Amino acid sequence: MPRPRVDVVVLSMNDRPDEETAAQATLLAQSDVDVRVVVVGNGCRPEVVPPGALTVCLPENIGIPGGRNAGVDALRDAGDPADWLYFLDNDAAFPRTDVLARLVAEAERHPDAAWVQPRLTGPDDATTPRRWVPRLRASNPGRPGRVTSMTEGVVLVRRDAFDAVGGWNSRIFLYHEGADLAWRLYAAGWNGWYAASIRMHHPLTTPARHALYHRLAARNRIWIAHRNLPAPLLPLYLGVWTVITLARAARGGGLGETLRGTREGWTTRHTQRRSPMSWRTVYRLTAAGRPPII
Repeated sequence: MPRPRVDVVVLSMNDRPDEETAAQATLLAQSDVDVRVVVVGNGCRPEVVPPGALTVCLPENIGIPGGRNAGVDALRDAGDPADWLYFLDNDAAFPRTDVLARLVAEAERHPDAAWVQPRLTGPDDATTPRRWVPRLRASNPGRPGRVTSMTEGVVLVRRDAFDAVGGWNSRIFLYHEGADLAWRLYAAGWNGWYAASIRMHHPLTTPARHALYHRLAARNRIWIAHRNLPAPLLPLYLGVWTVITLARAARGGGLGETLRGTREGWTTRHTQRRSPMSWRTVYRLTAAGRPPII
């Protein structure tokens, strides 16, 4: 039986060379899979590139979803694209040499899953912040199962499903692009699977370390809701998330930028082309544990 082939997309801004070198070393050590890598320089020429990898040099930073799409396009244009895509943050690491092979095996055991999500932990192989667990009931991150969201920087995706729904939404730039892609994959009849026994490592960082976090997170929640949800669910979803977002900002900082992002989202929401999911998709999301109002 031929070994599975995986096309891996890594983004770089040349801002963490030591972490990138370590991440790529663990990627190249993956066994029982054939890996092809593209390193996308988002507004730069990537400086840390493994031997034989493709490179894409974007003249400006077009955001994480756009950069990942550029990597997928480059792999397709190179010919003979693999059946599997893996999106890898440049500071994430494979703790074992069999991670990719095990993820592909999980995907083959769950043919209705468009993506398979490993459990993301800190470098200690144990600590998993709640925000890294791709479901609402996050108190037990070791429990596998069907999920409706994804952790974008460490995820295996079927290429045919990814291509069929148009890939990442490049307009989002940063934050919540995984929720948008997951909803569109569900709308196309797929679901997601959380392979909690398979781990990936990542530094224990917080998204709020980025200056754009509060504004873009608030704006993008409105954008993805306008793009994907049936009209009756829009006020419910946005009402819940507005309360949650404002409460978090008031407690943890960034209230002004959150209000700015909320205003920007409302005034520009029509730039996102609406393609509301069916009520059957709403039911499937609800049955999988996350109704699209929270």
